Amino acid sequence: MPTRTLLRENADGISTLTLNRPERLNALDHATIDAIMQELDRIEADESIAVVVLTGTGDRAFSAGADIFGLAQSLENGVEVAMREFVRRGQALTGRIEAFPKPIIVAVNGLAYGGGCEITEAAPLAIASEDATFAKPEIDLGFPPPFGGTQRLPRLIGRKRALAMILTAEPISAQEALAMGLVNRVVPKDRLLDEAYQLAAAIRRKSRLAVTACLASVTRGLNVGIHEGLAIEASQFARVASTQDVAEGVGAFLEKRQASFGDI
Repeated sequence: MPTRTLLRENADGISTLTLNRPERLNALDHATIDAIMQELDRIEADESIAVVVLTGTGDRAFSAGADIFGLAQSLENGVEVAMREFVRRGQALTGRIEAFPKPIIVAVNGLAYGGGCEITEAAPLAIASEDATFAKPEIDLGFPPPFGGTQRLPRLIGRKRALAMILTAEPISAQEALAMGLVNRVVPKDRLLDEAYQLAAAIRRKSRLAVTACLASVTRGLNVGIHEGLAIEASQFARVASTQDVAEGVGAFLEKRQASFGDI
Protein backbone atom coordinates (compact mmCIF):
# COMPACT_ATOMS: atom_id res chain seq x y z
CA MET A 1 0.00 0.00 0.00
CA PRO A 2 1.35 3.49 -0.79
CA THR A 3 2.12 5.73 2.15
CA ARG A 4 -0.75 8.08 2.92
CA THR A 5 0.15 11.73 2.42
CA LEU A 6 -2.06 12.86 5.32
CA LEU A 7 -2.43 11.15 8.69
CA ARG A 8 -5.21 11.69 11.20
CA GLU A 9 -5.36 10.78 14.87
CA ASN A 10 -8.12 11.62 17.35
CA ALA A 11 -7.73 11.85 21.12
CA ASP A 12 -9.59 13.74 23.86
CA GLY A 13 -11.68 15.81 21.47
CA ILE A 14 -8.63 16.90 19.45
CA SER A 15 -7.94 15.77 15.89
CA THR A 16 -4.32 15.86 14.72
CA LEU A 17 -3.71 16.11 10.98
CA THR A 18 -0.13 15.40 9.92
CA LEU A 19 1.26 16.17 6.48
CA ASN A 20 3.13 12.98 5.58
CA ARG A 21 5.47 13.53 2.65
CA PRO A 22 8.79 13.95 4.50
CA GLU A 23 10.79 12.90 1.44
CA ARG A 24 9.35 15.97 -0.33
CA LEU A 25 9.44 18.22 2.75
CA ASN A 26 5.67 17.74 3.05
CA ALA A 27 5.03 19.61 -0.18
CA LEU A 28 1.38 20.16 -1.00
CA ASP A 29 0.50 18.18 -4.10
CA HIS A 30 -3.04 17.98 -5.41
CA ALA A 31 -3.78 14.73 -3.58
CA THR A 32 -2.60 16.11 -0.23
CA ILE A 33 -4.65 19.30 -0.55
CA ASP A 34 -7.70 17.25 -1.47
CA ALA A 35 -7.09 14.94 1.50
CA ILE A 36 -6.92 17.90 3.91
CA MET A 37 -10.19 19.25 2.53
CA GLN A 38 -11.88 15.87 2.87
CA GLU A 39 -10.69 15.41 6.46
CA LEU A 40 -11.82 18.91 7.41
CA ASP A 41 -15.27 18.07 6.06
CA ARG A 42 -15.33 14.94 8.25
CA ILE A 43 -14.04 16.82 11.30
CA GLU A 44 -16.63 19.57 10.92
CA ALA A 45 -19.38 16.94 11.00
CA ASP A 46 -17.83 15.02 13.91
CA GLU A 47 -19.32 16.35 17.14
CA SER A 48 -16.68 14.57 19.21
CA ILE A 49 -13.92 16.82 17.80
CA ALA A 50 -13.56 20.35 19.19
CA VAL A 51 -10.10 21.46 18.01
CA VAL A 52 -7.71 20.58 15.17
CA VAL A 53 -3.90 20.50 15.33
CA LEU A 54 -2.16 20.56 11.94
CA THR A 55 1.54 19.66 11.74
CA GLY A 56 4.10 17.88 9.55
CA THR A 57 6.06 14.65 9.62
CA GLY A 58 9.81 14.75 10.15
CA ASP A 59 12.33 17.15 11.66
CA ARG A 60 12.93 19.42 8.68
CA ALA A 61 9.65 20.82 7.44
CA PHE A 62 6.08 21.67 8.26
CA SER A 63 5.61 22.17 4.52
CA ALA A 64 7.88 23.42 1.76
CA GLY A 65 4.79 24.71 -0.02
CA ALA A 66 3.09 23.70 -3.24
CA ASP A 67 4.46 20.75 -5.19
CA ILE A 68 6.12 22.49 -8.13
CA PHE A 69 6.28 19.29 -10.18
CA GLY A 70 2.48 19.22 -10.14
CA LEU A 71 2.34 22.91 -11.03
CA ALA A 72 4.66 22.33 -13.99
CA GLN A 73 2.38 19.60 -15.29
CA SER A 74 -0.66 21.85 -14.95
CA LEU A 75 1.10 24.71 -16.73
CA GLU A 76 1.92 22.41 -19.64
CA ASN A 77 -1.82 22.12 -20.19
CA GLY A 78 -2.41 25.87 -20.21
CA VAL A 79 -3.19 28.74 -17.87
CA GLU A 80 -6.84 27.80 -17.36
CA VAL A 81 -5.85 24.32 -16.24
CA ALA A 82 -3.22 25.72 -13.87
CA MET A 83 -5.77 28.15 -12.45
CA ARG A 84 -8.26 25.35 -11.83
CA GLU A 85 -5.88 22.66 -10.60
CA PHE A 86 -3.39 24.84 -8.71
CA VAL A 87 -4.56 28.33 -7.78
CA ARG A 88 -8.22 27.64 -7.04
CA ARG A 89 -7.40 24.44 -5.19
CA GLY A 90 -4.82 26.19 -3.00
CA GLN A 91 -7.04 29.20 -2.33
CA ALA A 92 -9.93 26.91 -1.44
CA LEU A 93 -7.69 25.16 1.11
CA THR A 94 -6.52 28.33 2.86
CA GLY A 95 -10.03 29.77 2.72
CA ARG A 96 -11.41 26.62 4.34
CA ILE A 97 -8.78 26.76 7.08
CA GLU A 98 -9.42 30.46 7.73
CA ALA A 99 -13.20 30.07 7.95
CA PHE A 100 -13.30 26.66 9.66
CA PRO A 101 -15.85 26.67 12.52
CA LYS A 102 -13.53 24.79 14.87
CA PRO A 103 -10.13 26.22 15.89
CA ILE A 104 -7.17 25.02 13.83
CA ILE A 105 -3.78 25.26 15.54
CA VAL A 106 -0.81 24.96 13.19
CA ALA A 107 2.21 23.39 14.89
CA VAL A 108 5.11 24.47 12.67
CA ASN A 109 7.81 21.83 13.13
CA GLY A 110 10.35 23.18 10.62
CA LEU A 111 10.37 25.30 7.51
CA ALA A 112 7.06 26.75 6.34
CA TYR A 113 7.65 28.07 2.84
CA GLY A 114 5.19 29.14 0.16
CA GLY A 115 1.94 27.26 0.69
CA GLY A 116 3.15 26.12 4.11
CA CYS A 117 3.48 29.76 5.14
CA GLU A 118 0.08 30.54 3.60
CA ILE A 119 -1.55 27.80 5.69
CA THR A 120 0.06 29.37 8.77
CA GLU A 121 -1.31 32.78 7.76
CA ALA A 122 -4.81 31.37 7.28
CA ALA A 123 -4.98 29.37 10.51
CA PRO A 124 -6.42 31.21 13.53
CA LEU A 125 -3.59 30.03 15.81
CA ALA A 126 0.00 28.93 15.27
CA ILE A 127 2.83 27.65 17.45
CA ALA A 128 6.35 27.30 16.02
CA SER A 129 9.38 25.32 17.09
CA GLU A 130 12.53 27.33 17.76
CA ASP A 131 14.13 26.19 14.50
CA ALA A 132 11.12 26.95 12.31
CA THR A 133 11.60 29.34 9.39
CA PHE A 134 9.09 31.09 7.15
CA ALA A 135 9.54 32.31 3.58
CA LYS A 136 7.70 33.39 0.45
CA PRO A 137 9.86 31.92 -2.36
CA GLU A 138 7.29 32.15 -5.17
CA ILE A 139 8.91 35.23 -6.72
CA ASP A 140 11.98 33.12 -7.50
CA LEU A 141 9.69 30.95 -9.63
CA GLY A 142 8.38 34.00 -11.46
CA PHE A 143 4.92 34.37 -9.92
CA PRO A 144 3.29 35.95 -6.84
CA PRO A 145 2.08 33.84 -3.91
CA PRO A 146 -1.13 32.22 -5.22
CA PHE A 147 -2.76 30.61 -2.14
CA GLY A 148 -3.80 33.89 -0.50
CA GLY A 149 -0.39 35.05 0.66
CA THR A 150 -0.50 38.46 -1.00
CA GLN A 151 -3.72 39.20 0.87
CA ARG A 152 -3.44 37.60 4.31
CA LEU A 153 0.21 38.29 5.08
CA PRO A 154 -0.08 42.12 4.83
CA ARG A 155 -3.18 41.97 7.03
CA LEU A 156 -1.25 40.00 9.62
CA ILE A 157 2.15 41.67 9.72
CA GLY A 158 1.74 44.94 7.81
CA ARG A 159 2.29 45.93 4.19
CA LYS A 160 5.98 46.75 4.33
CA ARG A 161 7.02 43.65 6.26
CA ALA A 162 4.91 41.48 3.99
CA LEU A 163 6.35 43.01 0.83
CA ALA A 164 9.89 42.54 2.13
CA MET A 165 9.19 38.82 2.49
CA ILE A 166 7.28 38.53 -0.80
CA LEU A 167 9.73 40.52 -2.95
CA THR A 168 13.00 39.11 -1.59
CA ALA A 169 12.05 35.48 -0.79
CA GLU A 170 14.37 35.72 2.20
CA PRO A 171 13.35 33.52 5.15
CA ILE A 172 12.59 34.81 8.61
CA SER A 173 13.17 33.01 11.89
CA ALA A 174 10.55 31.77 14.31
CA GLN A 175 11.37 34.64 16.67
CA GLU A 176 10.92 37.17 13.87
CA ALA A 177 7.60 35.54 12.98
CA LEU A 178 6.54 35.83 16.62
CA ALA A 179 7.50 39.51 16.80
CA MET A 180 5.53 40.21 13.60
CA GLY A 181 2.43 38.36 14.78
CA LEU A 182 2.61 35.50 12.28
CA VAL A 183 2.68 32.95 15.13
CA ASN A 184 1.40 33.02 18.70
CA ARG A 185 4.24 31.27 20.46
CA VAL A 186 7.73 29.84 19.91
CA VAL A 187 8.69 26.75 21.90
CA PRO A 188 11.49 24.16 22.05
CA LYS A 189 11.12 21.60 19.28
CA ASP A 190 10.60 18.71 21.69
CA ARG A 191 7.73 20.64 23.32
CA LEU A 192 5.93 21.68 20.13
CA LEU A 193 3.06 19.20 20.09
CA ASP A 194 2.70 19.25 23.88
CA GLU A 195 2.26 23.03 23.75
CA ALA A 196 -0.19 22.74 20.87
CA TYR A 197 -2.24 20.17 22.75
CA GLN A 198 -2.22 22.29 25.91
CA LEU A 199 -3.60 25.22 23.93
CA ALA A 200 -6.16 22.94 22.27
CA ALA A 201 -7.23 21.54 25.65
CA ALA A 202 -7.72 25.03 27.07
CA ILE A 203 -10.00 25.95 24.16
CA ARG A 204 -11.78 22.60 24.32
CA ARG A 205 -13.03 23.41 27.82
CA LYS A 206 -14.89 26.48 26.55
CA SER A 207 -18.38 26.60 25.09
CA ARG A 208 -18.32 25.16 21.57
CA LEU A 209 -20.97 27.66 20.48
CA ALA A 210 -18.98 30.58 21.87
CA VAL A 211 -15.76 29.39 20.23
CA THR A 212 -17.45 29.15 16.84
CA ALA A 213 -19.04 32.58 17.31
CA CYS A 214 -15.68 34.12 18.22
CA LEU A 215 -13.99 32.58 15.17
CA ALA A 216 -16.74 33.82 12.88
CA SER A 217 -16.78 37.32 14.38
CA VAL A 218 -13.03 37.84 14.09
CA THR A 219 -12.50 36.22 10.71
CA ARG A 220 -15.44 37.87 8.97
CA GLY A 221 -14.90 41.19 10.72
CA LEU A 222 -11.31 41.54 9.53
CA ASN A 223 -12.44 42.01 5.94
CA VAL A 224 -15.11 44.67 6.46
CA GLY A 225 -15.37 48.15 7.92
CA ILE A 226 -15.80 48.69 11.66
CA HIS A 227 -19.56 49.29 11.46
CA GLU A 228 -20.15 46.10 9.48
CA GLY A 229 -17.81 44.31 11.86
CA LEU A 230 -19.81 45.43 14.87
CA ALA A 231 -22.95 44.16 13.17
CA ILE A 232 -21.30 40.78 12.65
CA GLU A 233 -20.27 40.74 16.31
CA ALA A 234 -23.82 41.57 17.41
CA SER A 235 -25.31 38.89 15.17
CA GLN A 236 -22.98 36.25 16.63
CA PHE A 237 -24.00 37.31 20.14
CA ALA A 238 -27.65 37.03 19.17
CA ARG A 239 -27.07 33.50 17.86
CA VAL A 240 -25.87 32.24 21.24
CA ALA A 241 -27.65 34.52 23.73
CA SER A 242 -30.60 32.21 24.37
CA THR A 243 -28.62 28.97 24.47
CA GLN A 244 -27.94 26.71 27.42
CA ASP A 245 -24.24 27.56 27.21
CA VAL A 246 -24.88 31.21 28.02
CA ALA A 247 -27.28 30.26 30.81
CA GLU A 248 -24.60 27.97 32.25
CA GLY A 249 -21.78 30.51 31.89
CA VAL A 250 -23.69 33.40 33.46
CA GLY A 251 -25.15 31.15 36.15
CA ALA A 252 -21.75 29.78 37.06
CA PHE A 253 -20.35 33.30 37.37
CA LEU A 254 -23.19 34.42 39.63
CA GLU A 255 -22.89 31.27 41.73
CA LYS A 256 -19.08 31.58 41.92
CA ARG A 257 -18.39 28.15 40.45
CA GLN A 258 -16.62 26.73 37.41
CA ALA A 259 -18.84 26.60 34.33
CA SER A 260 -19.38 23.22 32.70
CA PHE A 261 -20.03 23.23 28.97
CA GLY A 262 -20.54 19.51 28.39
CA ASP A 263 -16.85 18.70 28.08
CA ILE A 264 -16.22 15.33 26.47
